[in-house]
Amino acid sequence: MRDPIKIMLIDDHTLFRMGLAELLEQYQDIEVIGIAGTPDEARLLLNAQSPDVVLMDLHIPPTNGIDLFCQLRKEGFATPTLILTVSDAEEDLASALRAGVQGYLLKDMEPDTVVSAIRQAVKGETVVAPGMTQKLVELLKQDPQHKPGSGPNALTQRERQILSHLAQGESNKVIARALDISHDTVKLHVRHILSKLSLSSRVEAAVFAVEHKLVQPRSSSPDNISQH
Repeated sequence: MRDPIKIMLIDDHTLFRMGLAELLEQYQDIEVIGIAGTPDEARLLLNAQSPDVVLMDLHIPPTNGIDLFCQLRKEGFATPTLILTVSDAEEDLASALRAGVQGYLLKDMEPDTVVSAIRQAVKGETVVAPGMTQKLVELLKQDPQHKPGSGPNALTQRERQILSHLAQGESNKVIARALDISHDTVKLHVRHILSKLSLSSRVEAAVFAVEHKLVQPRSSSPDNISQH
């Protein structure tokens, strides 16, 4: 059995962070090793512990989560960090991603979805709440350095099918069951899709699908996120 994923929570709301910790501890592969409510507490815990992932609120008085994240990076902390917030503002998403966080999640998501995002972040993926996908599309359009690769015509019909499922946040296992193909076949198709479109992550693939109208974008749904 693999070692559990070590999580640190940084949130100034006591009831929320304690409740989230209790929920996360119900998963066998998750271990909450630290809970902080202030930047100083966060530093003390990070010096004493070695989490695999940090879940951080966007607002951590007297500073904010993005500034704290940037300060910690300058101080040498390189732990993958996911922002977990109530804010669905495009400017907050932009600030977080530009700062280099591993993901941007919303607090109205189901625990299973948050845990899926944690597992994905540990594997090096960037994760964005499904309700923020369209905002991410708009941000990419506004970015002068964003240069899309090949268009959807480069994809086979099967690859289009899989891309549509990716954009709906389905895992490889779910896609395999839906299309009656093997899990390894789905993984191979995903690699081909990313290569053909010059993309680096499943999140970017989901954005591509929405941008090219290959799938109808969903509203902010708690059970929908990019997964392995």
